[in-house]
Amino acid sequence: MKKTLYLMRHGQTLFNILKKIQGWCDSPLTQTGIKQSKIAGEYFKSHQITFDRAFCSTAERSSDTLELVTKMPYKRLKGLREMSFGKFEGEHEYLNPKISDPRKQYGDFFVQYGGEASWEAQARVNDTITNLMNESGQNTLVVSHAGSIMLFSSLWTDPNKIIDSGFSNCSILKYSFENNKFTLEKIINF
Repeated sequence: MKKTLYLMRHGQTLFNILKKIQGWCDSPLTQTGIKQSKIAGEYFKSHQITFDRAFCSTAERSSDTLELVTKMPYKRLKGLREMSFGKFEGEHEYLNPKISDPRKQYGDFFVQYGGEASWEAQARVNDTITNLMNESGQNTLVVSHAGSIMLFSSLWTDPNKIIDSGFSNCSILKYSFENNKFTLEKIINF
């Protein structure tokens, strides 16, 4: 049975503006982030898209975004969290190593600093989303983070296609799900 996943990045945060690394640490949505979230909610309403279920990571930036998009009940899941950057959490983004391959992201660079390897985060997010999609429900909304979304997506499509589209805060990736496979159908940017 074919199902639909709407995978959405959270709205702009204070750390996004300050160019700070935010993985498992959190920062609040900005006024722009609130506005972006409401615009995404209006997109779903105007296109008559409804959800059977909604999920987000345990970060407040994700749950705050989801609550602005829809008033339906939702569940927060640790498996949807951003990658952990260990001691780099809250530090300036210029400290991030350059990414040569978006499919692998940072490799195991952050493990030595108490963080997570890219493939660990990728497996965690992919397993969580796949398990959710194998449960009941036709249309599922998931609000997560740029890094975790890109790690997940790189298993199913060319991540450069998403990056080149202008993927930013509150962008939405529409996937179909059938026979345990995800197919990217649409990229929605605001």
